[in-house]
Amino acid sequence: MDFSYYPGCSLHSTGSEFDASVQAVFRTLNVGLRELEDWNCCGASSAHVISRGLSLALPARNLGIAEKSGLDVVMPCAACFNRHKSVDYEMRNDPQKRAYLEDVANFSFSGSIHVRPLIDIVANEIGLEKLNSMVKKPLKGLKAVGYYGCLLVRPPEVTGFENPDHPVLMNQILEALGAEALDYAYATECCGGGLTLTKSVIAARMVNRLIDRARETGAEAMVTSCPLCQMNLEMRQGKNGASMPIFYFTELIGLAFNLLESSKWWSKHLVSPTGLLKAKNLL
Repeated sequence: MDFSYYPGCSLHSTGSEFDASVQAVFRTLNVGLRELEDWNCCGASSAHVISRGLSLALPARNLGIAEKSGLDVVMPCAACFNRHKSVDYEMRNDPQKRAYLEDVANFSFSGSIHVRPLIDIVANEIGLEKLNSMVKKPLKGLKAVGYYGCLLVRPPEVTGFENPDHPVLMNQILEALGAEALDYAYATECCGGGLTLTKSVIAARMVNRLIDRARETGAEAMVTSCPLCQMNLEMRQGKNGASMPIFYFTELIGLAFNLLESSKWWSKHLVSPTGLLKAKNLL
C-alpha cells in the first residue's frame, strides 16, 4: 500500500516530531509514503488574506505534482488538508476556476487522485484491527480526549469528513491502542490557532476553555492531528492546575507499538508528557 505524502511546512519545522512519528509508524505498518517532489507551501497561514488567487494556486500546483504519481495524497496537517481539499473541490465543481488554476499552475486537472487526511488512512485503509494487532505496549490507564479542531471537519461539503458534528475516528484509534477515550463535546471547537500571534489574549482564552472542559471529562491529555492546534494548545495554556500534554495521535501509535524512536519525540513538546507517561508505566 503506497500513498503520495505532503508533509507541509510545519512538519519540516515546528511539528517535526509529528513527521517523525508518521514516518516511523508507517514504516512499521509497511505502508509507503512518497513525499511529493518540489512541493510548495499551501499558504494556509496567510495567503488567503493576501490574495484569493494565490491561496488557490499554491495548493493547485501541489495537486498537479500529486496527480503525476497516480497515488492518493496524504496530508497529516489539518490546515494543509483543508486548503488542498478546498482547491480540489473548486476544480471539480467550477469549470471557470478550474481553467484559471490549470493555466496558473501549468497542469491539466484530471481528478484521478484524492486528498486524504492522515487519520482517514490510519482508521479506514490500514484499519483498527491491524492497528490493534500491532500494539506491544497498550496505553492502559491513559485517559484522553480526541481533538479535531476546525479544519479537518469544516466545511463538511468540502472536507467530506466522517461526521462533522460528532466525529469518532480519533476515539476509535485511541481505544484500539488501549487508551481510555473520553467523550468530549468540544472536539471540533476552534482553538484560536490563527490568532495565537496576532491576538494572543483571545487565543489563550479559547485554549483554556478547551483545556478546562477536557479536564472536566477526566482527561489527562488531548490528542490531535493538527500541528497548529498542538502548538497553540501547549503554548497558550494558563496556570489552572498542571499543564496538560497535547499528543499527536501518531506519537501515541508509535508509543503503543513500542518503537524506539518514540523516546526522541517528547523533548520537542512545550508541555513535557514524560511525567504522565511514567505515571502510567508507559516509559
